[in-house]
Parts: sequence; C-alpha cells; structure tokens
Amino acid sequence: MAAGMAKAASVDWQAAEDLSAATVGLADKARDASRFLKALAHENRLVLLCLLSEKERSVGELETILSLRQPTVSQQLARLRLEGFVSTRRDGKTIYYSLANDDVRRVISVVHDIFCGTAESSGG
Repeated sequence: MAAGMAKAASVDWQAAEDLSAATVGLADKARDASRFLKALAHENRLVLLCLLSEKERSVGELETILSLRQPTVSQQLARLRLEGFVSTRRDGKTIYYSLANDDVRRVISVVHDIFCGTAESSGG
C-alpha cells in the first residue's frame, strides 16, 4: 500500500512539473502576443499597416493619404519597424515601406475583415 502511494505521489509530482513547464511556455507566448498586440494598439499604426497591406508605399504617399505631418508618420513607422512589422527599401532619396512578414499580413487581414468588412460578411 505504501508503495502504491509513493508511486502516485511521484506521478503527481511529474504531472505538476510538466504542467509548470507548459505554463512557463504559455507565459512566454502570452508575453510575445501582448507585445505584438500593444504595437498594433494605435489608430495611426493600424491605418499604416492596412495601407501597407495593399501595397508598398513611400513616406510621402502615406503622409498625403493620412493628412498627417511627416514627423508623426515617421514616428509610427519607426515603431512598426522596431517591432519587425515593416521593412524598408530605398530608391534614391525615397524610402518605401512594406509589411515585413505574413504574420502581420494575416492579423491585419482578420482585423480588416472584422471591422471594415461589409455587414453581410461580418454578420452584423
């Protein structure tokens, strides 16, 4: 009987250790997701990402479309670049921005579908 209880205790300990490791892994992923979402949580950055999901654009194009001053656009693009959301290409004096990876494109697509889709496709 004591042997059975000892075996049960070691199994519970192993399960707790596995759960703890899984929780740490989940916490790491949640931290990454939180950082990703915080970077998206700004109106101008979301609009910039939506525009860049359509095609590559220069800072000047983005200023004109958004009716924002260059320092404002550049500040938001710098944050998106720091987060790895956008990449740049230089052509002479002009810098072009585009989405840096498919993860960003997928998230922007889902956000667009939810908030900008037609009433029929969004269910409301």
